[in-house]
Amino acid sequence: MALHYNALQEEDSGMATQLTVRLPEDLRRALRVAARRMQRRDSEIVRMALRDFLAAGSGAAGHPADRVRALIGSVRTGIPDLAERHRAYILESLKRGR
Repeated sequence: MALHYNALQEEDSGMATQLTVRLPEDLRRALRVAARRMQRRDSEIVRMALRDFLAAGSGAAGHPADRVRALIGSVRTGIPDLAERHRAYILESLKRGR
């Protein structure tokens, strides 16, 4: 099913470009559900998703950790050597079943 966005309805907000996107039925249903849940039009959801996707891509040129750099080291575990012995701690927790 094709999703048609009519730019003529949005001229007052400065939008003048129309884009037609063909979606598989499962994605179309998911879009419709999200639009209803958020009480927005399909086209608004698509614009939001596209903005988020493009914004994430612009900062992802480096390492994946760059996206969460501000969070690194912000959680205290109480385990002083977790960074050095993380593998041993993971194996130990797997043996215990947790």
